[in-house]
Amino acid sequence: MPWIDHVSAVLEAWFAGSSGDKALANILFGDVNPSGKLPITFPKTEADLPHLKIVQPPPNTEPPAGPDHWKRVLEGLPAFQTNYNEGLKVGYKWYDAERKPVLFPFGYGLSYTTYEYSDLKVTPGDHVRVSFRVKNTGARAGTEIAEVYAGLPATTGEPPKRLVGWSRVELGPRESKDVTVEIERLFLSIFDTERSKWQRAPGEYTFLVGGSSQDLPLKERSTLQ
Repeated sequence: MPWIDHVSAVLEAWFAGSSGDKALANILFGDVNPSGKLPITFPKTEADLPHLKIVQPPPNTEPPAGPDHWKRVLEGLPAFQTNYNEGLKVGYKWYDAERKPVLFPFGYGLSYTTYEYSDLKVTPGDHVRVSFRVKNTGARAGTEIAEVYAGLPATTGEPPKRLVGWSRVELGPRESKDVTVEIERLFLSIFDTERSKWQRAPGEYTFLVGGSSQDLPLKERSTLQ
């Protein structure tokens, strides 16, 4: 986006549907305070992508391609294989692990107000409970999508952090709310290939809370078993 520095904001509408024009107008004219967050990452340049080239299907995957092609289709299998050679570093985890600055991070979104996070508390257990406070610091009502990330112990070899929970918080002007997010054990687990099962590795976990994957003002470490 070479023009990004010449505009005040960018509105991503995705597939807005037949009434999308009305929804966009409500946001642009300020009748509705937006609360959507990005489900993907926008890199600064194509050179920062994990795959610089689009994988093309081999010639024999287009009909007529013989019985093998249709057999795979009927079995629900892909017509050809795509290799994700970045391993565990899929999506926003790639940019974190490779320390690549991004244009718009995963979980990012604008609002006509601002939010403040405080009072983080992590309660260990089979289901970890992450509690914090969110305050609407502006003069207008809004809805914040508070995001909780976790960094697993270094021994797991995982990327720096993963999204493990979130909460949709509706706030009036200057209003504060206490929020608790209960994290399922699976979301803090890794797959043990030797035992063929998911398990949570014992060690020190880092919990981070904020408004996007790159805006995480709250941080606390906790030892889990």
